[in-house]
Amino acid sequence: MNTTIFSYDWSYLLPEFTVLGFATLVSLLDLFLGKRISKTALAWIALLGVVLAGVFVVGNMQALTEPIQYMNDMMRVDDYGNAFKLLFLTGVAFTILISMGYMQQGEVKDTGEYYYLILSGLLGAMVMASSADLITLFVGLELLSLSSYILVGLRKKSLNSNEAAFKYVVSGSLATAFTLFGMSYVYGLTGTTNLYQITERLAEAYSTGFGFMVLLSFVFLIAGLAFKISAAPNHMWAPDVYQGAPTPIASFLTVVSKAAGFALILRVLFTAYRGVMDQQMQASVFEELLWFISIIAAISMIIGNTMAMRQTNIKRMMAYSGIAQAGYLLVPFAAISQFFFQQTVFYLFAYLLASFGAFAIIMVVTQDQKTEDLKAFAGLYHRAPLTAVAMTIFMLSLAGLPVSAGFFGKFFIIWSSILHANYWLAGIMIGTSIISYYYYFGVIRQMYMRTGDTEAKLRLPIGVGVVVLVCSLGTLVFGAVPDWGIQFIQAQLDPNFTFADMFTPGK
Repeated sequence: MNTTIFSYDWSYLLPEFTVLGFATLVSLLDLFLGKRISKTALAWIALLGVVLAGVFVVGNMQALTEPIQYMNDMMRVDDYGNAFKLLFLTGVAFTILISMGYMQQGEVKDTGEYYYLILSGLLGAMVMASSADLITLFVGLELLSLSSYILVGLRKKSLNSNEAAFKYVVSGSLATAFTLFGMSYVYGLTGTTNLYQITERLAEAYSTGFGFMVLLSFVFLIAGLAFKISAAPNHMWAPDVYQGAPTPIASFLTVVSKAAGFALILRVLFTAYRGVMDQQMQASVFEELLWFISIIAAISMIIGNTMAMRQTNIKRMMAYSGIAQAGYLLVPFAAISQFFFQQTVFYLFAYLLASFGAFAIIMVVTQDQKTEDLKAFAGLYHRAPLTAVAMTIFMLSLAGLPVSAGFFGKFFIIWSSILHANYWLAGIMIGTSIISYYYYFGVIRQMYMRTGDTEAKLRLPIGVGVVVLVCSLGTLVFGAVPDWGIQFIQAQLDPNFTFADMFTPGK
């Protein structure tokens, strides 16, 4: 039977169509109405699109009994993709809420472009999560990347923003070249771009004398994708970009872009290379591939935490913290377990709550004090006690201390590494986490033990207040009862789905 474009049930792609439609609507309203439409109205329209897309994702989760394939399996809607889409949508909703207060400062003049670029970046991330083909994966990656490049440089009169955008584009282009080079090797060895066909053919290529080429393609792909998650060796762009980008965009890059990078790594590396990791080759190839990831994770944790200790700029400190967090998130990749998927999603969710809450407060404090130095937080407890308490919660969660969602996120990863006898990597994770207490507690020390230049009360904009409240409550709730989060991931995101099913065609 001939399959046409009208043969598919496109309702399962309503989340992507909704984001695309609202991005187009915002751009058209900005084009034709210009100054006659307020900045706040565009923000609310963009937020409505994100919420509506989220409703459709939840609907897909309830209705989905097996993965839905489109266009010869170039796109697939499954529980794995839905899990990451919820993370993306939540992160972008927080970004828009934070941006409402930020845009009032007038640093970014192009309001329409700002919001529809955020939505187009979101669309790219969602495409990455649902792709089962190298072509659509790369299209989603570039849509997210190009949107991010422009968003970083939207403060056109800021030299820091211009420099950040330039460095981001140059570094991103090099990373893209590495990624494409690795993909070209994969295509040359297999003759296909479909990930599930690659799974079988890459194993054949390895067993017929092309083992070195297979491993080389893996190395190039990992090196290129490390840029998207700001892990070593492609991490040096992060501090300059975070410092120069508008603060809401820095939070967007911290969580949404990083989560999209991990979605891509999961789709490509642990689907395409699954065939190489069969029982006959597991002792040699599997350990070689995971050893390479372990080295990247260890270097990222060490560099991120040690460099963060030296920072006096709060946004640069958070950038190096993000590099370390990328290392933590790579640890489960080095010791694949039955609960690998749940560990990764739970930690990403905990990281989302802590990072967005922290950046929301950072934005307000730095704008109020006209500086991004750590000293801007001096005396914050006396000016805004509840805000200081919320910031303390976020710092404790990022540090991985009880009772916070970040603590259990790290605990699950460390415990899994120990159970799989990956002691040296677990030890590095514990040691670098202890090192991170120095700079996280440095922020807390400024808020409670230092005197600021003013005693004037500091009030949070409504949108920022909502984000801080939701993130702080979420961090505490999932820190007190983490089982709720794990059970939700198991029962709602993958009721009949195991991690191994993600790598099996038709599962």
